[in-house]
Amino acid sequence: MRIYDGSDEPPDGDTPDRIKVGIAEYEVTTNGSVLTTSGLGSCIGVALHDEETGISGLVHAMLPSAEDEEEVEGGRAKFADTGTEILLEELEATGADMASVEAKIAGGSAMLDFSDQGEAIGERNVDRARAVLAAHDVPVVAEDVGGEHGRSVRLEGETGDYVVRSANEGSKTL
Repeated sequence: MRIYDGSDEPPDGDTPDRIKVGIAEYEVTTNGSVLTTSGLGSCIGVALHDEETGISGLVHAMLPSAEDEEEVEGGRAKFADTGTEILLEELEATGADMASVEAKIAGGSAMLDFSDQGEAIGERNVDRARAVLAAHDVPVVAEDVGGEHGRSVRLEGETGDYVVRSANEGSKTL
């Protein structure tokens, strides 16, 4: 993870105004860059935006929570609970006013039917992200979750618009 403020060179494949967030990664921007990620099936994309400071962040988490500390050492962003936590921590450390941060979430699909094994991973990812956000008094102001389709998302750092695209349902702005 890096905090992108426009003063450093973006990584290969990115541009100064568009930063890709990979699976089990998160990014924070202070200069209005667009943060994107794709491949949200059962994974969850948690987008945070502080309209007051213009600070935004996006995490792409793939599992609900770690079973033990050794799993977390592999990367906090891999898990919906610790990934959401670290994104909140980084926004605050960067200067976001946590009282004005809002969340938008997408993903959490049931890509495969495991209904006989209890709640699906996608549902658990959504539940864990919501729980962490609620514990920090961060409102979820919009979401596009569930279903049986994948999504790609784009967080407009300047406005906080969260554009969700899926093959089945087209594109919508949250």
